[in-house]
Amino acid sequence: MSTPPLKESKVDVLIIGAGPAGLMACNALAKNGIDVRIIDQRPEMVAAGQADGIQPRTIEVFQSYGLGERLLKEGNQIHMAAFYNPSPNGGIELTDRVPDVTAATARYPFEVTLQQGAIERIFLDSMLTFGVTIDRPVVPTSVELSKDDSILSDPRAHPVRVVLNHIKEDGKSESEVVHAKFLIGADGAHSWVRKSFDIEMEGEQTDYIWGVVDLTPDTDFPDVRNKSAIHSNNGSCMIIPREGDKIRLYIQLDGKSDYITSNGRIDKARLQPHNLLEQARKAFYPYYIETPEKFEWWTIYIIGQRVASSFSVKDRVFIVGDACHTHSPKAGQGMNASMNDSHNLAWKLTHVIRGWAKIPLLKTYEFERRKYAQDLINFDKKFAKLFSGKPRTEEYQDGVSHEEFLKAFQTFGGFSSGIGICYSESLITNQRYQATAKNLTIGQRLPPQIFLRAADSRPIEIQNLILSDAKFKLLVFTGNSSDPSQLQRIRKMSQELNNVLSKLSAERISSFFEIIPISSATKTVVRYNDLPTFLWSHWSKVLVDDKDAKGVQGGDGYENYGVGLDGAIIIVRPDGYVGMVAPLSQVTEIEKYFSGFM
Repeated sequence: MSTPPLKESKVDVLIIGAGPAGLMACNALAKNGIDVRIIDQRPEMVAAGQADGIQPRTIEVFQSYGLGERLLKEGNQIHMAAFYNPSPNGGIELTDRVPDVTAATARYPFEVTLQQGAIERIFLDSMLTFGVTIDRPVVPTSVELSKDDSILSDPRAHPVRVVLNHIKEDGKSESEVVHAKFLIGADGAHSWVRKSFDIEMEGEQTDYIWGVVDLTPDTDFPDVRNKSAIHSNNGSCMIIPREGDKIRLYIQLDGKSDYITSNGRIDKARLQPHNLLEQARKAFYPYYIETPEKFEWWTIYIIGQRVASSFSVKDRVFIVGDACHTHSPKAGQGMNASMNDSHNLAWKLTHVIRGWAKIPLLKTYEFERRKYAQDLINFDKKFAKLFSGKPRTEEYQDGVSHEEFLKAFQTFGGFSSGIGICYSESLITNQRYQATAKNLTIGQRLPPQIFLRAADSRPIEIQNLILSDAKFKLLVFTGNSSDPSQLQRIRKMSQELNNVLSKLSAERISSFFEIIPISSATKTVVRYNDLPTFLWSHWSKVLVDDKDAKGVQGGDGYENYGVGLDGAIIIVRPDGYVGMVAPLSQVTEIEKYFSGFM
């Protein structure tokens, strides 16, 4: 009796792992019209616990996919951070309260906390609108990547062969062979994809052991609804307020205790959540915290900081999230870093698969995100050391002072919020004309800014027009379009830009680029339809830099971005980062920029 042939299929992108990183990638690719599949070996999604913190930049990213309003509606907002230190009378006392987010240009100057399962549901509901669901439980059993350079260099080829094992309800299984153009490993810290390609994790494990407990608190601690960092003579603790009435406690544990095995591993069987809460009570004194009827979720972990030696294999296999970097959770970076890996990668894959860009564009994923991961580890080492260190007291002068801890908290604020992330010069980041928009940083995300629609003077947040739709946005700061001589220069520039973009784009220009003109004319004299029609696709996409009717919002965009009245063209990449700036007189520089990877 012959064996039935294996089921075979083809797909543009196969994603292994349906946590936040995998779902971000899947949703983005599906939204861009890419044929994508996502599998997970877990029969069901996360029900409780896991990651829960969304930083200001990640909120902006959610907004760019049309998911921001739901995130803000369902999540809790953290606006303030409280710091408690040893009291001279024993126990702890309030030392300081400061804004939780210190980044000056944060559109959302707060963190959002929401349980990971709820965050995943936001993606799942969005994916459903594109007809994509998770295949589960499915276990990958083998993967092969072609060694033929001619196949690897052909973006239409399917050089990745993965064998999947579909587990049925009756316990039986069915195998399938998937031929993919690209493979994304979003399968966590113990990544099967990473191990299959012998990619090393480089870094080290610390001696810092922490417990995590999610509960609804009964306590007299006054800052239970603020992020709170507690340094006591009985260990450290952090409070993260969550959605509803819940909180998360991070509790420093004693590495010499009896739940540590002889080989230095944690034996969870020797520890229960009430043990963690008992340790927290020592740090909370003189405040009380009662034992709840139930604990929502709990875990313990040893802080480790590691980065993968490579984030990709032959520009065909990529790893994202915990598969390529791990660190402590207290700075709230894990899920944010993971989802932003996928946000960075998805548009690049879209451009290559659609034939808009050459495969070398994909090298910028590792170039940008691995440097960021290394910077994150360096930040995390300092932060974890300060957090886990003993507080300075009269008796212990070598400890961590509040001033030292607060300075680190605020210094790293731009980094931890995601606002300060800056990508270095590359194929898609050209700093030559930085002075043309001197207050923007090329390589950073476009900061928020209110402009007015020229047609009806309605205030518009520019980030609401910078959607994650795989298009490059060209913000054309025209100068004063009501000045006849400047209008002549605008028309000349528009014709040159039309010629350049027509040469670059094999499809319609509008499928690859979106142009948004921003005039410095006032709302009382501007005529939006004076501008060449090539520069605007719809009347709602022509803006002016003027104050709103109440004189409260807008009117400072040219100044805030550092653009002179002679104008500039700002190229914003599909992920919202500034790729290049050029004077209106240097349209040929834009052709050079795009020719580098298109």
